[in-house]
Amino acid sequence: MATSKSLIIIALYSWLCSSSYSFEANSSEGLLRIGLKKRTLDFDSVNAARISRAGDHYYLRKKGYTRRNQMDSKAEIIYLKNYLDTQYYGEIGIGTPPQKFMVVFDTGSSNLWVPSSKCLLSINCYFHSRFKARLSSTYTKIGIPCKIHYGSGSISGVFSLDNVKAGDIVVKDQEFVEARKEGFLAFLAAQFDGVLGLGFEDIAVGGATPLWYNMVGQGHVAQQIFSVWLNRDPTSTVGGEIVFGGLDWRHFRGEHSYFPVTQLGYWQIEVADIHVAGNSTGLCDHDCEAILDTGTSFLAGPTRAVAQINHAIGAVGIVSFECQTVVSNYGNRIWEYLISGLRPETVCVDVGLCLYNGSQDFSTQMDKTFNNGTEKGSSANETALCTFCEMIAFWIQMQLKQQKAKDRIFKYVDELCEKLPNPLGKYFIDCDKIDNMPHVSFIIGNKSFPLSPQQYVVRVGQGCSTICVSGFVPLDIPERRLWILGDLFMGAYHTVFDFGNLKVGFAKAA
Repeated sequence: MATSKSLIIIALYSWLCSSSYSFEANSSEGLLRIGLKKRTLDFDSVNAARISRAGDHYYLRKKGYTRRNQMDSKAEIIYLKNYLDTQYYGEIGIGTPPQKFMVVFDTGSSNLWVPSSKCLLSINCYFHSRFKARLSSTYTKIGIPCKIHYGSGSISGVFSLDNVKAGDIVVKDQEFVEARKEGFLAFLAAQFDGVLGLGFEDIAVGGATPLWYNMVGQGHVAQQIFSVWLNRDPTSTVGGEIVFGGLDWRHFRGEHSYFPVTQLGYWQIEVADIHVAGNSTGLCDHDCEAILDTGTSFLAGPTRAVAQINHAIGAVGIVSFECQTVVSNYGNRIWEYLISGLRPETVCVDVGLCLYNGSQDFSTQMDKTFNNGTEKGSSANETALCTFCEMIAFWIQMQLKQQKAKDRIFKYVDELCEKLPNPLGKYFIDCDKIDNMPHVSFIIGNKSFPLSPQQYVVRVGQGCSTICVSGFVPLDIPERRLWILGDLFMGAYHTVFDFGNLKVGFAKAA
């Protein structure tokens, strides 16, 4: 689409669909806590992001906690940033002395990678920190090439070996990838440098041993678990924590409910059903599987299932959103002009959405809309809003010929808007209706884990320019009904990844 609004949406899509879920299957005792710093979501702050640390103001709450709730005095806390309120990442060091990198701690993949100083042909690398092997006294060259695929792009590079520092813990001889080429759209706008995978070694590309395995094997953690708390309070300066080797009792209420990992590779569990407003959708009659993925911002599932849920909660696709916006803002004027006898293309000129061009017929405009594109050399009047206006005027005109009443005609037009294709895969919501939207619940085992509309809707921008986006996005994996439960789910539920017992636990986040 040619409108500036659509260009913003397309740009927004490049980071909204960012998913680090990878499909390639090819110290002394204590806890390591990784704190997550948060900032509000707005477009202007994307390029102005800077790494900052929280001060000593972060204390335990006294009321309601016993001595066992207190944080271990030996625990290392690393405060991290939240990328646009949808991605959580923080600092590690690689080499001796440590070279600093910001990485996503990703339970949906198993490799560690950062950009290499030899990444010369990818413009992305010039916007991020790059590893300089010659500056590390503990570096060992491996040199085996590899490529890692993610849901939103890929990187390629070579394997290397060096020490990795997280807080005061140093994991020795850790395999990692020096990325020499990065997918352009996937990583260009990212504020983080690389990815640290926390999945199982079964899916590690090149058979590399994940950092978490070495952390356990070298005795850096007290228990073979790590836990995740993501703070969804936009007013807080602390975005959350990752605790390696234990739990932080302050950040959940009640006991965790644990469910077995059904398939090694990902942190994958079985989902029995999905409810909307307390009613079964029947989407998991033959069982669904879900992957807990801290590297994915949203709740991703099969296209048909996501479309059904988004319809039930009142969300519409980008094309439907534009179409309904034209109906809402210009519908009555279009109606008045049509009943006065004007043609659809003339009506849209009069309401100010089209510039008159008698050389192009309406059917050509419609074809371009459904193909989500414009022809080379098209004139300035061929905007999306113009096309939608003419389409709506045509629909109304056809219904007027059948002598339908106005309310029935506009109901029909709304239904047609809803059925339009959704090529970008994102669904939009009227921000004023969020409080009245239904809860969506994932039934895991015999327990319900509901998400309120405030928890599954993402707000983009501030004030009158705010756009509300549904957290349910389509992702189809052949022959599998697989869901990805990303940051929106883990923001509502404190999550324990029990490596020793191959279980995942959830408790209500606090």
